[in-house]
Amino acid sequence: MTTNQEAVAEHRDTEALLAVIDAADRLPGAARLRDRSYELLAPAPGSTVVDVGCGAGRAVAELAGRGVHAVGVDPSPRMLAAARERWPEAEFRAAGAEELPFADESVHGYRADKVFHVLEEPGRAVAEARRVLRPGGRIVLVGQDWDAIMIDSDDAALTRTIVHARADLLGAPRAGRQYRGMLLAGGFAAVTVEVHTSVFTDPAMLSLLTRLAEPACASGAVARDRADAWLAEQRRRAEAGRFLVAVPVFVAAASA
Repeated sequence: MTTNQEAVAEHRDTEALLAVIDAADRLPGAARLRDRSYELLAPAPGSTVVDVGCGAGRAVAELAGRGVHAVGVDPSPRMLAAARERWPEAEFRAAGAEELPFADESVHGYRADKVFHVLEEPGRAVAEARRVLRPGGRIVLVGQDWDAIMIDSDDAALTRTIVHARADLLGAPRAGRQYRGMLLAGGFAAVTVEVHTSVFTDPAMLSLLTRLAEPACASGAVARDRADAWLAEQRRRAEAGRFLVAVPVFVAAASA
């Protein structure tokens, strides 16, 4: 593949990811969950909050709108470019969760939404959060547990295989259920955990099941014909009004 072809492919991947992020932001309950994360951060006006893995930057803009000095951090140059285009008044920096561009004990709040499941070593990110947070600063982690997605299906065994196979392709697919342990191991105090379960019956969520089945099939965990049959069953369910997916989202908070 030529350099130009690689650039085109990367651009398409970024556009696809932005489409997924935008769709997730529009899901029922998404705004409520973001608001809950801001409440748990409890930032004072003028305080500095870092949003790690900021993606398209919506949370950074919303926090800034609350009078907070919000800084978005993301390792993807293309994602940062999109965020800066969408929110030109907001502040964004290039960095990964394991190495933040902040001095020791320099920020009041740390937020990471749907980030830790893609990290190979989320414990390193927790240690980095502890480093940059001031004493008493707040950390909030938000994310789904990819191994706990619930889907109504006639074939429960195949559904479990698809969900688990897709989860196993991620760095830390069970990070959500591990937030409490991570924060305690990282030296944080007053750790709390909430679980908000989103239930979807809209056929538009069939795209999520495709994003589960296709990687599971590509990995060899599920044969092509079985994956196609499973997706066909879900389409029939959607047409008959019997479609249901439930996604538990963990929200953990603690103090440095």
